[in-house]
Amino acid sequence: MADFSSEPPEDGGGPVKSFLEHLEDFRWVLVKTSVSLGLAMLVCLIGANYVMAVIKWPLTRVTVSYPGTNQIVTVSFGTNRLGHFHLSEAQEKSLSLGTNRFVAVTVEPLTLGTNQILGWHVDSNATTADEAQRMQIELVNLSPAGGFFVAIQVAFYGGLVLAAPFIFYFIISFVFPALKMREQKYVFRALFIGGGLFLAGVCFCYFALMPVALAASQKYSNWLGLGASQWRAEEYISFVCKFMLGMGLGFELPVVILTLVKIGVLNYSMLSKARRYMIVINMVLGAVLTTPEVVTQLLMFIPLQFLYEVTVWIAWYWERRDRKRALQAGESA
Repeated sequence: MADFSSEPPEDGGGPVKSFLEHLEDFRWVLVKTSVSLGLAMLVCLIGANYVMAVIKWPLTRVTVSYPGTNQIVTVSFGTNRLGHFHLSEAQEKSLSLGTNRFVAVTVEPLTLGTNQILGWHVDSNATTADEAQRMQIELVNLSPAGGFFVAIQVAFYGGLVLAAPFIFYFIISFVFPALKMREQKYVFRALFIGGGLFLAGVCFCYFALMPVALAASQKYSNWLGLGASQWRAEEYISFVCKFMLGMGLGFELPVVILTLVKIGVLNYSMLSKARRYMIVINMVLGAVLTTPEVVTQLLMFIPLQFLYEVTVWIAWYWERRDRKRALQAGESA
């Protein structure tokens, strides 16, 4: 007697398997996912300095703002930057460094008789003074093992990005046999469009939103009376990567909703009624994933809500088109 348990159903999908066979397939998905993630992390760990340069790029677009009107002095020794100092009023009067707020001072060795001493002079070079005004936030390591943990963080987030296409492929190969042909077609389209939207969300966050959020964070610290010229490297990496990941996933929402519409789980009426709830959800996402500053939260809320509105109108267009087709089919019959 023939065994039809391994034959695919008429509407598509893979062969029917037992629970233990599905469990074995799932185990291999976990193994292949772990191996691909481990290899990608190893590659990023070897080139951690290059990955770190990419993560630090938004920080180079942020200029430190200093509260008050007191002078800011940047001290250099040769090509080395020794630091920048916010002078008090008494220090300004005693040093008499001029009327410019941002002043560049160079320390250099001088010969006085037979003695070598250190002296300083105000650098009148306009380029040097300009660099002093555009002083950027520094990332620091405050523990002996901090550099190792930073490298692991960089390798994990970078490896996650490199291994993502392979991980998605392994997951899809496990899930697709359980779907009907019609469902496979819609999910495949959703994955293709969703990948583009995810990259769009990450790029929008990286190039546009992140510099604004970091600048707002620095200004907020100054408003509280706290110094913000140095940040811990591991906390900066965690914030930036989670921020970009959250923005990318937020841009995936239209794909998920429209896929559910095509499958028949959602419709235009349900999406329209849920609009007020999505406004609250997007505002909460903007508050959780960004800095506690209104401008940055709005910059994240606006594109997310816009994408949802576009999704609602696409669902309305699809339902209207399907009704017309059904009406035309009825008339022709």
